[in-house]
Amino acid sequence: MSTIFSQIVEGEIPARVVYEDETTLAFLDANPLAPGHTLVIPKDEYERLNDVPEDVATDLYDTIHRMVPAVEEAVDADATTVAFNNGEAAGQEVPHVHCHIVPRFEGDGGGPIHAVAGSRPDLDDDELDDIAEDIESRA
Repeated sequence: MSTIFSQIVEGEIPARVVYEDETTLAFLDANPLAPGHTLVIPKDEYERLNDVPEDVATDLYDTIHRMVPAVEEAVDADATTVAFNNGEAAGQEVPHVHCHIVPRFEGDGGGPIHAVAGSRPDLDDDELDDIAEDIESRA
């Protein structure tokens, strides 16, 4: 079953496409958090960032890099929040990798990305060292 984003890629569902190349597509979010809220996706379906092949990930970042200033300039934004929700527990609603470029404006009431996790864990140095070592061993 293809996702709504794959249906947009195939032209089965209309979208306000703002950029397209061989491997990526950028379009306005149908339920924007701010004017100019743009989604950037790989055209092929990958559920999580972990699933995206390296060459497609490079193309995806190149498109994000191109679109951030274009979006900011188009809506005269002061800044942008650029983020992925990677997995259902992180708030990913469509199982197709997508990057949100959300224009931000002075006084818009939105918080920093640090606000998404709720309360912060109380980790001591040994716990931080163990976590860092475990991540490094898997990278």
